[in-house]
Amino acid sequence: MDSTTIDLPGSEIESITLEAGVLNIRFSRAYLIKTMSGSEERTRWWQSGSLLFQDAETESELPDCPCICDGGDVGENAYTYRDMIPIPLDSQGRAHCKLKFKSSGLMFEVQASGVKLKMDDRPHYIEHIRQ
Repeated sequence: MDSTTIDLPGSEIESITLEAGVLNIRFSRAYLIKTMSGSEERTRWWQSGSLLFQDAETESELPDCPCICDGGDVGENAYTYRDMIPIPLDSQGRAHCKLKFKSSGLMFEVQASGVKLKMDDRPHYIEHIRQ
């Protein structure tokens, strides 16, 4: 089965805003890992996009941006994704996010009633990842 995920560590965050209950984590460069069935190699790409949380309540201060993500958890209902986000992602129900940032030591947390990933334009190829 083909799959694409965002690799959170190293992904570049342009801004994090909270307006009218919607938290927008805006990626200027989200690093994608694409895996194709039957292939041992994976490929690395970048793409811009937004991770949107509805009815969001932050449990910490918004970090200064731009910044580099150092990993963390994104969850929806019964699933928690560590250091990655599956593409596509669109879910109603309990959602949460807990991200770390390079060079700040800050941990950012949010709880919400839904989460949606909206990617812009198209992915841009970087390299093949050989194991």
